[in-house]
Amino acid sequence: MTRVMSVNSGMSVKSVFLFCVLGLSLTLTSASLADPVVATEAAATSGAAAEQASATDAERLTRLLADLHTFRADVRQLITESSGGVLEESDILFMLKRPHGFYWETLAPFPELIVTNGTTLWNYQPDLLQLTIADWNPSESELAAQLLGGEVDVVASEYNIEAVPVADNGWEFVLRPRDSASLYERVIVFFNDNLLESILLINTNGQRTLWEFFNRQVNDPVDDSVFNFQAPDDDFLDLIDNRSQADDDTDQL
Repeated sequence: MTRVMSVNSGMSVKSVFLFCVLGLSLTLTSASLADPVVATEAAATSGAAAEQASATDAERLTRLLADLHTFRADVRQLITESSGGVLEESDILFMLKRPHGFYWETLAPFPELIVTNGTTLWNYQPDLLQLTIADWNPSESELAAQLLGGEVDVVASEYNIEAVPVADNGWEFVLRPRDSASLYERVIVFFNDNLLESILLINTNGQRTLWEFFNRQVNDPVDDSVFNFQAPDDDFLDLIDNRSQADDDTDQL
């Protein structure tokens, strides 16, 4: 579950942002030519300011996600290769219930269900008549699950977060990994009118995954049973149980 989207931020916003960056660069360059000590102090000040800005941007993202207790949406997933060619386009039903209830059902072209209640993870592939069950470890969950679960502090420890205003009511959050060995080059999360609209994941190999969210329902009741998968009664079902203790599948959220 990791995808990324490019959002048109508006020329004026991008121009202003670029101007500020160039202005800061020229200021630091002049200082370094004038006095190495001043340059060092300027660099330290710049680094502290960057840290403060990053913290502020992370706090803004936290505020946007803070009141998201349940979330239901239809998702369009588009995966493209570096050349722009489409690798996959899917229709998905997504549901979230905090703290750890996630439901991700691919409806077309190939049906598949990934669901967890925060303790157990089920992956059901009806075409293959295969069900894989595993332990769920929230601390090892993917970026999108951490974000939507409200774990922005965890994300901020691994990514630099930059908030960019878009038009009148939009915010684009650009996440860049601190670890150069990361799978992602950057991740873009877009909110419009305080509602999550898209997530774009850009891999270091140029592949892009875009999730666009439609028909969004925020904080409507979602029953816990949605996140506890009941295996179909089928003698031909291939069950692969990788849990450390395969005993009770009906954990509550």
